[in-house]
Amino acid sequence: MANFFLDNQDIQFLFDYLDLAELARLQEDRAENGQADYAPLDERDAVDNYRRVLEIVGHVAATTIAPNAERVDEEGNTLNDNGTVTYHPLVRENLDRMAQADLMGFTLPRRYGGLNCPNVVYTMATEMVSRADASFMNMFGLQGIAETINAFANQEIKDEVLPRFASGEVTGAMVLTEPDAGSDLQSVRLRAEQNENGNWVLNGVKRFITNGCGEILLTLARSEPNISDGRGLSLFLSERSDRVRVRHLEHKLGIHGSPTCELVFDNTPARLVGERQRGLITYVMALMNGARVGIAAQSMGVAEAAYRLARTYGHSRHQFGVPIERMPAVAEMLTDMKVSIEAARALLYETSRVCDHENNNLRILEGCPGLSPEEQKERKQRSRAFKRTNSMLTPMSKYECSEMCIRVANDAIQVLGGSGYMKDYAAERYLRDARITTIYEGTSQLQVVAAVRGVTSGTFEQYVADFEAKTYDDPALEELKARLLGAREEIVEAIHFVKSLSGAYLDLAGRRLVNSAIAVICGHLLLGQAAANDRKKTVARRYIASRLPLVRMHCEVIRAGDSTVLDEFETLAGPVPTAD
Repeated sequence: MANFFLDNQDIQFLFDYLDLAELARLQEDRAENGQADYAPLDERDAVDNYRRVLEIVGHVAATTIAPNAERVDEEGNTLNDNGTVTYHPLVRENLDRMAQADLMGFTLPRRYGGLNCPNVVYTMATEMVSRADASFMNMFGLQGIAETINAFANQEIKDEVLPRFASGEVTGAMVLTEPDAGSDLQSVRLRAEQNENGNWVLNGVKRFITNGCGEILLTLARSEPNISDGRGLSLFLSERSDRVRVRHLEHKLGIHGSPTCELVFDNTPARLVGERQRGLITYVMALMNGARVGIAAQSMGVAEAAYRLARTYGHSRHQFGVPIERMPAVAEMLTDMKVSIEAARALLYETSRVCDHENNNLRILEGCPGLSPEEQKERKQRSRAFKRTNSMLTPMSKYECSEMCIRVANDAIQVLGGSGYMKDYAAERYLRDARITTIYEGTSQLQVVAAVRGVTSGTFEQYVADFEAKTYDDPALEELKARLLGAREEIVEAIHFVKSLSGAYLDLAGRRLVNSAIAVICGHLLLGQAAANDRKKTVARRYIASRLPLVRMHCEVIRAGDSTVLDEFETLAGPVPTAD
């Protein structure tokens, strides 16, 4: 029977290759199990449980979610006259099936009915769900809302809300964006006011809200009317009621099964999450980081689905007497699709692994009283180091995986030719679904702005130093490592050049710097895998051979110092087109 975990050799390889036993020890250290029926006996038992959970996810994804995807895409959801939304019946079937399998509290503590899985295991599950239907991932993948509640809400809210998430009784929404506040969340205007009884109510409009019809709404609102920037924003929890109405369902290019809503809040009762004025600065930033890893996993799932379709078609379709996959141009396209997927997956899973280290260290540091001064000091140092690394890796992963996803989905249509353009195949849906991944939860341009800070501040060099210190028994791998060292030196030289110029030139060079740093990081990650797997030696060799020339090109362009696009923008871009 089909199973999206058991049929994916690379995910299974990484499950065994990554040190999940170490992550299990971290995850179970002082875990909140409460009166849960099950808790692992040791790390081996925990890892065995992770595998069983992923097999269940793979089964549900392959046998329920994937078969439903085409009809959900064609028919979508329904906006009712009373401002509510009715999910497509097959979306509801997907949700019910996941809830029956106890998969809707993936990372929540067992105390609340969750599975207490590490983030890297959740990332694997999210990828498989996204391969089945990217739009459904937007409901399954919103479990980060529950994580945010668990991290920052008071105990009363957690005890009331989190078991409902874990059981699948409720879904949630991150209610952030407004008509005039997209990426610039500091401009949020939705008002949070206290009534005469001291209770909070929300008033205003939110737009482009994924699953805005969900039962639990985490809403960013302005609680301090006299503070116009991000310091005036707080985070609130409200529940679906007749005081919050879906005014409009967006008509979108893709992800049709995921309702994207415009919400109107009309004196909507709400409860403060955490402290006032920390809504954007602390809570939403944490929520967004998790969401960006989720979109990277969504991208991986779409790319995997698109590649498999293209590979199958290329193998079975004959032209001029041979399968088209054997034609050099198509062979190169297919192999580069596959290598790009494995490189991006390596980066994403490494990011998720580091996130697990950061999250568990912070959980114990902030949530476990009685730590010795020595342990507190050590954990604070670790926390700063993990935060620096993740501040670079998280936007890198979201950027690389989503951009790769669009390339792979686009190339899949090319492999299928005219058939790929038709709705007879899912290729056109994969491309439509892929297109949003470089936009929501922060555009690619914003991910570059975030990641380039780590590249130019020394974090990149510190991070790859550990890889550079490794030695390989295979001389071929040592030679590849030497090439990566040379590429890193070119990047450092380009960074020094950029720092000698204006800040505007850094922004201009940012994408090339980030692309180059990602190539070196992925090269090292694939080398590590190659030491454990013979096939990965070929993957690493192809990736490094194809990417390092691009690094050299990027660095040469940067060192050329051409800022014409800034200095002569009007000349190059021409006049603003006039309306007809």
